[in-house]
Amino acid sequence: MTVRGYAALEAELKHRQQVERQRIILAISEARALGDLSENAEYHAAKEAQSHNEGRVLELESMISRAEVIDVTKLSGTKIKFGATVRLVDEDTDEEKTYQLVGEPEADVRSGLVSITSPIARALIGKGVGDTVEVTTPGGGKSYEVVGVQYGV
Repeated sequence: MTVRGYAALEAELKHRQQVERQRIILAISEARALGDLSENAEYHAAKEAQSHNEGRVLELESMISRAEVIDVTKLSGTKIKFGATVRLVDEDTDEEKTYQLVGEPEADVRSGLVSITSPIARALIGKGVGDTVEVTTPGGGKSYEVVGVQYGV
């Protein structure tokens, strides 16, 4: 994953451990004060939130401990690989799109961050400017021309 993606995971972990835990503990203690726990919806909701939060904390700790962080500012080249920011033109609509190939935990297509394991990223690996790639998407086949490859963006 990228340095930015790693920092985002660490920030989420810190927030969940230091802010969310305290908020949930307070909600549980307030719900307990309401009396009978067997029919206390607030108590059950707070316990469920606690379970969800702790599960995510474990997941984040695992991802962080196994992360292989790559500083994309130190990468270069003309071929597409992890960390590349790629400009594509849809050959059917002439619409230009820009994507960065990132690790799965940091992928967010709306922000232009595509997972290295996605169909489009797998099709792009090893290609360069001027190459055409065919991608099978859930909406059907797409054809793109690579018009730019940058690193360190």
